[in-house]
Amino acid sequence: MSRPLSDHEKRKQISVRGLAGVENVTELKKNFNRHLHFTLVKDRNVATPRDYYFALAHTVRDHLVGRWIRTQQHYYEKDPKKISGGWQMEEADDWLRYGNPWEKARPEFTLPVHFYGHVEHTSQGAKWVDTQVVLAMPYDTPVPGYRNNVVNTMRLWSAKAPNDFNLKDFNVGGYIQAVLDRNLAENISRVLYPNDNFFEGKELRLKQEYFVVAATLQDIIRRFKSSKFGCRDPVRTNFDAFPDKVAIQLNDTHPSLAIPELMRILVDLERLDWDKAWDVTVRTCAYTNHTVLPEALERWPVHLLETLLPRHLQIIYEINQRFLNRVAATFPGDIDRLRRMSLVEEGAVKRINMAHLCIAGSHAVNGVARIHSEILKKTIFKDFYELEPHKFQNKTNGITPRRWLVLCNPGLAEVIAERIGEDFISDLDQLRKLLSFVDDEAFIRDVAKVKQENKLKFAAYLEREYKVHINPNSLFDIQVKRIHEYKRQLLNCLHVITLYNRIKREPNKFFVPRTVMIGGKAAPGYHMAKMIIKLITAIGDVVNHDPAVGDRLRVIFLENYRVSLAEKVIPAADLSEQISTAGTEASGTGNMKFMLNGALTIGTMDGANVEMAEEAGEENFFIFGMRVEDVEKLDQRGYNAQEYYDRIPELRQIIEQLSSGFFSPKQPDLFKDIVNMLMHHDRFKVFADYEDYIKCQEKVSALYKNPREWTRMVIRNIATSGKFSSDRTIAQYAREIWGVEPSRQRLPAPDETI
Repeated sequence: MSRPLSDHEKRKQISVRGLAGVENVTELKKNFNRHLHFTLVKDRNVATPRDYYFALAHTVRDHLVGRWIRTQQHYYEKDPKKISGGWQMEEADDWLRYGNPWEKARPEFTLPVHFYGHVEHTSQGAKWVDTQVVLAMPYDTPVPGYRNNVVNTMRLWSAKAPNDFNLKDFNVGGYIQAVLDRNLAENISRVLYPNDNFFEGKELRLKQEYFVVAATLQDIIRRFKSSKFGCRDPVRTNFDAFPDKVAIQLNDTHPSLAIPELMRILVDLERLDWDKAWDVTVRTCAYTNHTVLPEALERWPVHLLETLLPRHLQIIYEINQRFLNRVAATFPGDIDRLRRMSLVEEGAVKRINMAHLCIAGSHAVNGVARIHSEILKKTIFKDFYELEPHKFQNKTNGITPRRWLVLCNPGLAEVIAERIGEDFISDLDQLRKLLSFVDDEAFIRDVAKVKQENKLKFAAYLEREYKVHINPNSLFDIQVKRIHEYKRQLLNCLHVITLYNRIKREPNKFFVPRTVMIGGKAAPGYHMAKMIIKLITAIGDVVNHDPAVGDRLRVIFLENYRVSLAEKVIPAADLSEQISTAGTEASGTGNMKFMLNGALTIGTMDGANVEMAEEAGEENFFIFGMRVEDVEKLDQRGYNAQEYYDRIPELRQIIEQLSSGFFSPKQPDLFKDIVNMLMHHDRFKVFADYEDYIKCQEKVSALYKNPREWTRMVIRNIATSGKFSSDRTIAQYAREIWGVEPSRQRLPAPDETI
């Protein structure tokens, strides 16, 4: 009997399938040694593992560079369009401490970005003057395509203070102030996701958003005006063709300032008249919405915009006036509609509604799952849909099978490739061929074996990293995503406590063993999310140390959840928790990753879960809870948590345990905020779905006792996950929003004849 392949050997096999194929191994080895010696100035006697990583990275980068340059030439030629004591603690992630071998600085393309100042209206038009300048320096990262020699560019921007920044202060002895001012400028790209609960955080966040937009738009305009690869001289001066050459996709409202910034460039600098500039802007921009939660839609205070970006505020006012004139002409006399649709929201603090700006300034608006796109049209954007129904579309999210199957789960990829060949890697719909293997005993065994190997590896990882021993034969029940009330990690907690109480009540009864893992991060200023993390860890402290429970139930909080951890946990999952309140999750992509890697889903009919269940068949999903229409009816009737508390004894016991300090004996009142929220202020109706969720989890345990039937359902899920490839999503954006036809054309390599 042949020995099982190691991970390394499996990856080598998969690399033969083209994911990491190389043309000349001898040449690569030579380049590796050259970089170790001459780039890093090390030899093998003193080189560290990090040196080896950088030498390899530089070698692979060399391999990409020729294709990178060749790709850019082609575009111009063809003119294609950590947790402490159970609490989350934020720590600075100094990810550039050792440099980044994949990026290439482009100081020659450094651009000025302006803030503050004031606007002067002259005979030549508006002038934004007396501004503070921050320099934007580009860093380019190559992004290789799959087996096609195409290497695209991801350009990021670093904020730099100008060399003369407060030089006068420095020269007269104001050294400290000069340094502080320089740091203030460079903080723009130094801090990721600042806590914007405070004014300084809000100002920094707005600066960041405009900084990226302004630098990128200047860069886009420069490229548009040049017509040849490497050309710096402006050739095009007419902007009629701009929307045919440029597509700007506003990914949520964070880059919404692209609309007034493009208008400022076209009107103030390029001297286009307003109507022409607006036509160009609308045909260029499109908006993807990612949330229906009102608090997540940006509304910037007018006083902040007035200080930071005074010219943009004027342009937004003008956009709003002209937009409302159109609304008034279409719906005469409907004053309340004008108020609802205005870009400017009146109130104690006057604000700009950035989602309204995005819709007004875009030619296409889309949600990211079918149900989400329909909810947008019926609820928060109903007025806009009635004005311009042609703008609204759907683009269901997707994931890349290269990372989320072939690289993270080579064992499963190999088992699939043995049955249906390798073409599924770039055409995920081909997974449907696996439906003919649902009753194939050898395939069922192979899929189950791969899952068990992944679980054993992850159990070893947890023992090594978390010092916790888990039963690898237990059901791996996993919920990993941002910590948020609407994602209802609290509902998961209620189920865990229910299981715990049942085991304690009947210690001699058989229970299907479970390891419940919850992972994710809370926003720095989100108190309730941080309390939820503390609750999960507190439940784990009680459950995991109770000898009566043994290995029948384990609770683990996966701290510092990130892509590299996801690549380990997702292939090991048996059950994927997708339990948001119906109508609140835009799409989700973790749900797709779990499905592709052979986990079964317990979920509400929300986001992309709806389409996943449609593809696999609802009988192959564990669906529970209210549908969107049920939530609407409950809202109309009035949600009363007390009703469920009074009626369901197991639920009442849990709330009493939380209130009495059962899970926090040293701080009995620790979870009073969670109890108060669940009982009196729960917008996401956790109790309303509790009973159905518990019953559905019982069905999960029952099926898990039958490994063959469980694996057959797994195979059906894998086989029907093809729709959720990002290849399909991106092709739809290209055809239906950007107006370009996707191409599978393979470019010649630099050393090949063209």
